[in-house]
Amino acid sequence: MDPKTRHRNELQRGKQNRIQLVIEAAEEVFIEKGIDKTTMQNIADRACVGVATVFRFFPKKEKLVVAVATRNLEIILQTFQAIAEMPVSCYEKISLLFDDFMALLDSDDGSNVKLLENFEGYAANYKEPLEDIDTFNTVYRQISAVFSTIIQQGVEDGSIRTDSAVDKILTTVINTFGNFARKLSLQKNILTVKPDLDPKEQLLILKDILLSYLKSQA
Repeated sequence: MDPKTRHRNELQRGKQNRIQLVIEAAEEVFIEKGIDKTTMQNIADRACVGVATVFRFFPKKEKLVVAVATRNLEIILQTFQAIAEMPVSCYEKISLLFDDFMALLDSDDGSNVKLLENFEGYAANYKEPLEDIDTFNTVYRQISAVFSTIIQQGVEDGSIRTDSAVDKILTTVINTFGNFARKLSLQKNILTVKPDLDPKEQLLILKDILLSYLKSQA
């Protein structure tokens, strides 16, 4: 590699590292203060860079909001991909996805769930589609595509019931379990009294009900 190319690559890596630093700082501040109350100066202070640097990479706050949300969604994508590639049945993969959602309860402060809830509220109240939201949507579609491969495996390996619209059923099941896990994770960190039934036990019961329904009777 010639010196000019090496220098150019080093500059590019340095830029990407600074962008990642700003995104990570923004995520921390969004969790602590909420998206609406966070300023670009808050983020610059946390990242230990000048506010001009933040604006150079993200001219608008909404672009940074989407970048943070996309980063979190990419983590979910990686989980789906890892489970999809495991040499186990579709039934077992669905069980593993349930377990991953249940892990939300292990967070001491539910920060990731709070951030996602905050982002959804922020996006819903925005008058126009958020700038760069297509990037977020692209990752979301990738998750859907990976899940589709798991569904197709279920049709082929016979581990789950296929006597009805399996794609619609599995999508509904995963969304229902994921949303319930997020809700319980939030409640776990805001309730000051002990709930009537332990959140993890509730999820285990729901998991058993859903897996019993999905399991092939053949």
